[in-house]
Amino acid sequence: MLIIGEKINVMSKTIGPAMKAREAKPIQELAMAQVSAGANVLDVNLGPASKGGPEMMEWLVKTIQEVADVPLSLDTTNAEAIAAGLKAHKGQAIINSTDGRRERIEAILPLAKEHAAKVIGLTMAEAGIPRDANERVAIAVDIMTAFMEYDIPLDRLYLDPLILPIGVAQNQALEAIEAVRMFKQLNDPPLKTVVGLSNVYNGTPPPLHAAIGSTFLVMLMAAGLDAAIVDPQDRRMIEAIKTAKLIQNEILYCHSYLD
Repeated sequence: MLIIGEKINVMSKTIGPAMKAREAKPIQELAMAQVSAGANVLDVNLGPASKGGPEMMEWLVKTIQEVADVPLSLDTTNAEAIAAGLKAHKGQAIINSTDGRRERIEAILPLAKEHAAKVIGLTMAEAGIPRDANERVAIAVDIMTAFMEYDIPLDRLYLDPLILPIGVAQNQALEAIEAVRMFKQLNDPPLKTVVGLSNVYNGTPPPLHAAIGSTFLVMLMAAGLDAAIVDPQDRRMIEAIKTAKLIQNEILYCHSYLD
């Protein structure tokens, strides 16, 4: 299970102001804390980044990689900011994300090809949010086809079934799980899958977040999930990941789990 740390986000009340003011210390401390807690990748979320996005992304990538030797997931709808981040990034980055809309594909996949980046493919299209697992799979096939059109290896693609808040779309949780299971059957070798986990408990009372998130994550892992954008400092979430890996026989010796 690839753990993508979610906490470097422009919407954060603590980190957002530091990002805008170009204060390196709190951002670097948070980056190191997430890596120490088990993050394999760090998500750098600028949102729309409509004002000064390329400059901010370039600065963030350089600032974070000064202290954290892990890949970054460049998370913004601003393609110019993604391009700036890819140029500054050391090693193979992840683009978060493209989707099934042609305009987004045409903006993102040339960048992915140029920089040999991995890409998260969000299963959403012009028609909007998919209604069920079958619609998610249809969009996934369109994204796969686009990868082949641009001659990008499919092993660089992470399919995202689009997690919706359980408080307003309860039936969609099972549809997302089924979509992950179906994504794994689209190709041989199977395609990789990822979710933005916190979306599922968005809008629910904070005391419920750990229970909802960890339970949902284990169910997704049982369906074949490969990666998740999560808070790596949430001990209950990490315990759920490790326990699921133990039961799935991905941890060979129990002492490594107990340690």
